[in-house]
Amino acid sequence: MNTLISFRTHLITSLKDARNIQIIYLALFLVYGISSLQWDISPLKVLLLLGSVIVTQAIWILIVKASFKSLKSALITGLGLSILLQTGSDLTLIVAGVLAISSKFIIRVNNKHLFNPANFGIIAGIFLFQDAWISPGQWGSDTYFLLILSLLGGFILFRIGRLDTSLIFLGSLFLFEFLRTYLYQGWGMDVLLHKFSSGTLLLFAFFMITDPMTIPDSRKGRILWSLMVSLLTFVFSNWIQIYTAPIWVIFFLTPLTVLIDKVYPSSKFQWNALTNKTTHV
Repeated sequence: MNTLISFRTHLITSLKDARNIQIIYLALFLVYGISSLQWDISPLKVLLLLGSVIVTQAIWILIVKASFKSLKSALITGLGLSILLQTGSDLTLIVAGVLAISSKFIIRVNNKHLFNPANFGIIAGIFLFQDAWISPGQWGSDTYFLLILSLLGGFILFRIGRLDTSLIFLGSLFLFEFLRTYLYQGWGMDVLLHKFSSGTLLLFAFFMITDPMTIPDSRKGRILWSLMVSLLTFVFSNWIQIYTAPIWVIFFLTPLTVLIDKVYPSSKFQWNALTNKTTHV
């Protein structure tokens, strides 16, 4: 009985930290992608990538004398890279992982890292290596899978108070696409809905654009940020034919978060406000 109570208490405590849920969330979909969708990434490559981000994070922790509890954030970054970044070699994955984590400690403004580390690792990998790319079609068209992806992502964002960012991004992007695809071009709703059946888009909306450490701190700032990202995603997707547009848009727009935080100042996000633990890097 005492063992059951202890397990229940430990489980409740673990679920209070949204990062633990994120890790489970990303790990489940990585396993689903490899086992059911036949993604071209071996378990060995995943282990190499996860090892590279964890070791890099540990080295930086020793350098800056931070808490080792921040290894959770490195694991989240590694899982995100495993899902979104495609490469032809192990070296590309490892370098992308090292650069993703290092960016958190090197590129900092106002005592917080500027870029989403997974986003930075993806873009750096594509710029530096010819065998790196993003595959927006790797998710297939499993409606139930996409629904579960959205529900779990929404639950995590609700826990950290950033669900508004995701909903505004998806809602405004849907409105832009509705006006163009359905009203202007005259295509059916099935064509419109197909554009939103991409796991890459949903994972971006629930995992990358909502990173509380790198997006604007205030609600007004996050609303403005989401609208800018959705508008540029719409433009790049339809007129420049970049089907992975949101990942590129957020990279180049990220420096604007510094200006937005100055225009709409607010207190910085702290993980310990949710978990009553030491702030993580």
